[in-house]
Amino acid sequence: MDSEPILIQTHFHKRRTGVTRSIENVLPFLETQIETYIYGYGIKGKKISRKKLKSLLFSDKKTVVHCHRNNEILRMLYFRVLGAKFTLVSTRHAETKPSGLTKYLLKKSDKVITLIKSMSDNLGIKNTIVGHGVNVNNFVPNPNSTLKNIPQENIILCAGRVRKTKGQTVLLEAAKVLKSHENWALVIVGKIDKPTFLEELKAITKKHQIENQVYFIDETLDIISYYQAAKIAVVPSYSEGFSLVTAEAMSCECNVLATKNVGVHSSLISNESNGYLFEAGNVSELESLLSKAMKNEIPHLGKQAREEIVANWSAKKEAKNLIKVYNS
Repeated sequence: MDSEPILIQTHFHKRRTGVTRSIENVLPFLETQIETYIYGYGIKGKKISRKKLKSLLFSDKKTVVHCHRNNEILRMLYFRVLGAKFTLVSTRHAETKPSGLTKYLLKKSDKVITLIKSMSDNLGIKNTIVGHGVNVNNFVPNPNSTLKNIPQENIILCAGRVRKTKGQTVLLEAAKVLKSHENWALVIVGKIDKPTFLEELKAITKKHQIENQVYFIDETLDIISYYQAAKIAVVPSYSEGFSLVTAEAMSCECNVLATKNVGVHSSLISNESNGYLFEAGNVSELESLLSKAMKNEIPHLGKQAREEIVANWSAKKEAKNLIKVYNS
């Protein structure tokens, strides 16, 4: 439609992160509504060259550029200094207090998007909340999925960056219950920030004599197969910008155990209705939940979890809300 803008999503980051996946989830649904391109690298999508980008930015066509990182905003502000006319939309993905530079760049944006209410309230800049969505056509359950090189039949999954704030220490202390369940494994998938932290985590597995049931896997493009193979997914983080992994695990019908009032956990999960919530840092509470889930003493709520995502947290719904921002 003539009234719709041309959309440019930027991505200048070598690693594939949660930000990368959040963009890729929503792209197919944006593309059905408006002309959409990717400017940058490290992401799947219909690319636009710098030459074509400049021709759009310096034309009379209604163009929206959506940035997700400081380096991307800086690139686009350079074009604006040269006289380009476009609407600059920036998403703040972190819940932490922004640096002075980040706040300055966000203020230079025409529209600022945040992901959750606490992030919106703490930012100190006018913004619109648009939560991430899951591509529920891709993140689907597959009960026949298995993981190669892992002999145990039953999988507990923890996906995401491996760092202190993500709570893997708490999870491994609670995972001592694995010792009495030889056919269960804990699989931790994600980029490890510091090798010393990995050694700390491995020391916990040795302390509890579960080192043969715990596997550390580097970040992977095939994360969906890990969700599909898992019966239980644990998100033990102390802090989250949004927590896309929780929504993705729910979409794949995992029984999700996540920290209460962290990121979007308490909005996604109604405790004991479509998943389970526990206090961040509470080893004994998580240990009890894991034990009950492994022994089927509490219901497996995967089907209810997927119903919640399909109804309220789909990428299709996110695309609709983003287009409202682009057109406003």
